[in-house]
Amino acid sequence: MANLKSLAKDTAIYGMSSIVGRFLNYLLVPLYTAKLSAASGGYGVITNMYAYTALLLVILTYGMETTFFRYANKQDEDPQRVYSTILLSVGFTSLMFVLLVLAFLSPVSSFMGYADHPSYVWVMAATVAIDAFQCIPFAYLRYKKRPMKFAALKLLFIMMNIVLNLMFFLVLPALYAAHPDTVGPIYDPTVGAGYAFYINLFCTGSITFCFWKELTAVKPVFDRKLMKRMLSYSWPILVLGIAGILNQTADKILFPYIYKNADAHTQLGIYGAASKIAMIMAMITQAFRYAYEPFVFGKAQDRNNRDTYAKAMKYFIIFTLFAFLAVIGYMDILKHIIGRDYWAGLKVVPIVMAAEIMMGVYFNLSFWYKLIDRTIWGAYFSGVGCAVLIAVNVIFVPRYGYMACAWAGFSGYATAMLLSYFVGQKKYPINYPLKEIGLYVGLAVVLFAVMTAANSALSLWLALAVNTAALAVFAVVLVKRDFPLSSLPVIGRRFRK
Repeated sequence: MANLKSLAKDTAIYGMSSIVGRFLNYLLVPLYTAKLSAASGGYGVITNMYAYTALLLVILTYGMETTFFRYANKQDEDPQRVYSTILLSVGFTSLMFVLLVLAFLSPVSSFMGYADHPSYVWVMAATVAIDAFQCIPFAYLRYKKRPMKFAALKLLFIMMNIVLNLMFFLVLPALYAAHPDTVGPIYDPTVGAGYAFYINLFCTGSITFCFWKELTAVKPVFDRKLMKRMLSYSWPILVLGIAGILNQTADKILFPYIYKNADAHTQLGIYGAASKIAMIMAMITQAFRYAYEPFVFGKAQDRNNRDTYAKAMKYFIIFTLFAFLAVIGYMDILKHIIGRDYWAGLKVVPIVMAAEIMMGVYFNLSFWYKLIDRTIWGAYFSGVGCAVLIAVNVIFVPRYGYMACAWAGFSGYATAMLLSYFVGQKKYPINYPLKEIGLYVGLAVVLFAVMTAANSALSLWLALAVNTAALAVFAVVLVKRDFPLSSLPVIGRRFRK
């Protein structure tokens, strides 16, 4: 019982630091879209560069974070030797990556479309290299069960990032307008979106100094034989990671190459900003994950209880559908998160949110191949889904622009989800309540149609009233069928009476 309480406490700390950090970072979206007009393409550049960063982070860690936990907990391995070997390996490959980018900066910048701004490229390379290196000390903190320092460093980075962004995108521009000679030495208005990258590099580099104890905790030893064994374990994780991250970033990386219009970065910025509203769904699904994983894995008696997985899937879909309807219902309020000249992209929000729901379903389905130790199936499913996503982008983006990006993500996740379901039913059958799930999906589709019609035909306040009523209908059905108020703690006694 004590171990379970410790697990729950640590999960809450890790989960809250991630969710709160993601929410605080989310607050930069209104700042960027307010200060970088859609026409300037500045937010499109940020969207594109951070998509590269996400992909490169997976490549530069090459599955070593997960590998560390696996080998550090093996009885016949020395945890300190494992940590030192992985730390030196990731540190060396990250350094080589930065040196290669610097050596070929001009051709790399030209290929990426940033020949006029090569600093964007080397700053991005340095940032992602430091980030990859930091993943190992962060993993070491988790291994040593130090969630407070883990959470503190994550939140420190976010707070530094927000403060400096507010300074360089809000405060200094205002001071420069009034006193250009005084502020000029520390602020240049022509840098624009570049400040986002410089700030990120500064904050990431600063956090590294906070790992002094973790970096000096072990004697630097590189075990080649151990590394060879760990690489054989990590390469499927790398393949799965690349396929997974490409499902999230391929459209934003490919868009400037396949959308040949001169305003490619403008259109990408509109798509990226509008997609951020849909990321509300990602935060909600992440919160569900943090509650769900310890529930499933924390109780030994439930690990092989297939009814547990079936019920978890059902409730995951129900609550994400409710979140989907809430975002659609209050879109006229939520759209103010981004600048007015980005509102043209709001039509992608329902599509991107539906794709996020399917990604969450795919995550829930993934437990079958994890339970039978056949994670290679995950690489297959993610790879096929990624291929579908890239194909839809390449074929349809030149004609339909960023709308094709949204549908490509939808198609990719739908493919991976369906493959995982049908193969899983043969390899590890689980009796999911498909009829009950179908009822909620059908109800959500009907209510979505009602909300969409209300948003387009009625005044703001009348539409909000209709949409609130529609949400209430979904909630009433949920309470009557699957979540009676009498089952709630404390207040449930009153309803039972």
